Amino acid sequence: MTEVPGRVREAYRELPSGWKLEKLKFFANIRNSNVDKTISEDEEPVRLCNYTDVYYNDRITPNLHFMDGSATEMEVERFQLKRDQVIITKDSEAWDDIGIPAWVAEDMPKVLCGYHLSVLEPSPDLDGSFLAWLCRAGPLNDQFKLAANGVTRFGLGQYAIKNAFIALPPLDTQRLIARFLDRKAAQIDGLIEKKRELLDRLAEKRQTLITHAVTKGLDPAAVMKPSGIERVGGTPARQAIGVGGMTELALPLGWSAKRLKHLATYNDEVLAESTDEEEEIDYVEISGVSLSRGIEVIARMTFGHAPSRARRKVRSGDILISTVRTYLRAIAKVDEALPDLIASTGFCVVRPNDDVDSDFLGWAAKSEPFVSGVVARSVGVSYPAINASELVTIDMPVPPLDTQWRIARFLDESTARIDGLVEKVRNSIARLEEYRSAQITAAVTGQLTELR
Repeated sequence: MTEVPGRVREAYRELPSGWKLEKLKFFANIRNSNVDKTISEDEEPVRLCNYTDVYYNDRITPNLHFMDGSATEMEVERFQLKRDQVIITKDSEAWDDIGIPAWVAEDMPKVLCGYHLSVLEPSPDLDGSFLAWLCRAGPLNDQFKLAANGVTRFGLGQYAIKNAFIALPPLDTQRLIARFLDRKAAQIDGLIEKKRELLDRLAEKRQTLITHAVTKGLDPAAVMKPSGIERVGGTPARQAIGVGGMTELALPLGWSAKRLKHLATYNDEVLAESTDEEEEIDYVEISGVSLSRGIEVIARMTFGHAPSRARRKVRSGDILISTVRTYLRAIAKVDEALPDLIASTGFCVVRPNDDVDSDFLGWAAKSEPFVSGVVARSVGVSYPAINASELVTIDMPVPPLDTQWRIARFLDESTARIDGLVEKVRNSIARLEEYRSAQITAAVTGQLTELR
């Protein structure tokens, strides 16, 4: 009899009568794919089920858009997708992305399992759909994660997959559990999707509120006038790639339009190359800043271990604006004095003049006209970006100073209420995801008695 490690037995808890713990290799054929994305003229044309197809889908079906590829006859024979197989991720840059499964819904001739994936082909005693749910449950998935080797990239070998332990009930019970989880997960996923749609609507409402306040003011009866500020029109999708008709923005009477460089200086201070390598700094990268939450991630490190882009000095009141379009939503005002805060050179560090309210300017930098202006002026294909000297030529709306202050206070309060709702929805989603995970684990370990 196979000896089961204590931690594995503890994870599966006490199984019902008729269930057993067995190594996966006794009930499934495991093959790591070596089919790469290179197309060779001397190989058969095929389509490839790649890493992202598995990672983002619970089921592999023919209606997915598979990549064109080529393969040898032997590769076609070994890695052609067949109904009831389970494909899992075996390589990843993050250990917690190891062992993500997708169930193959039907035979798919000439669709092959691609590189960085493993094929788990169940025997007649193991239902494929049940195996996929097992792979999503903690007791099996944790075995995969813990067995993955690596530091900056993780890989799961065949030996670890084959010798992982699975909870195996009778075949009819496997199918009953799989059908129950199909229904239960679909219900939970439906609720999660509705809440994510609510998050999208709240984000849209927040952005509309900001744009309206910094371009129209707080007086609904204000008389408007042409401003000379151009904005990108058209659909949001076209705006996102800088395509669309240009329209002129109207501003209330008493407001003006000025280029950002006339309202602020930029990139004033740079950390000297001669800085002591042992000096500690607080570093903010563009990926550590979000449009709604501001500065989220600050890394404490010595100058000697900091990346070469850790050069821009930041003061309280400065505004960080990403110049890389991939991270265009990385815009934030620095609200607290951090004596050693250093920003990436991927930011334009804007320092408002004394006659401009920095809070207002921070909100204006998050408005749709400014963001669409950055998008329209970004250049490059794979990594579009804008030079800081070009960014500061974008026109900004400028109301009287007392109006700037009132708008900033209004947006502080209004967005705080929206952000509070967003946090509640996110917490609700997290609880639903925890409940989904708990239901899966409970079902595949026999802890749920009612499965119909």
